[in-house]
Amino acid sequence: MRYLAIDHGQKRTGLAISDASETLVSPHSVIATANPQELLRQILIVLDTEEIDAIVVGLPMNMDDTEGPRARQVRQFVLTLQQRTNKPVDLHDERLSSFEAEHLTGSLELTRKKKKKRLDAIAAAAILRSFFEQKNR
Repeated sequence: MRYLAIDHGQKRTGLAISDASETLVSPHSVIATANPQELLRQILIVLDTEEIDAIVVGLPMNMDDTEGPRARQVRQFVLTLQQRTNKPVDLHDERLSSFEAEHLTGSLELTRKKKKKRLDAIAAAAILRSFFEQKNR
């Protein structure tokens, strides 16, 4: 199955995809919009063009295992996504995915602006890798 991972943000949303064997995960793109309808429209295009079978959305959890306002926003986004597509959607704890993405980009010789543009897609890839690791335990 091919998966699309979504690191949902208020201004930028990172996307990553897997291969059909669920072994390779690649950052895909960053959608820079605060408009929920435009975000959904662009995600639906990726689902179609990349022939995605299932979706994983990062759920922002607090370090004490509670959910805050951002988690509620993500859950609302997931409900909308489920209504607009027939793909299975899983939520996955995204704690520390941004930290991991920053660590991974630290060694890249990119300007701060270029790193920022790629960071959300790399965070989405970290979410998907973590999802596969947990799934295969």
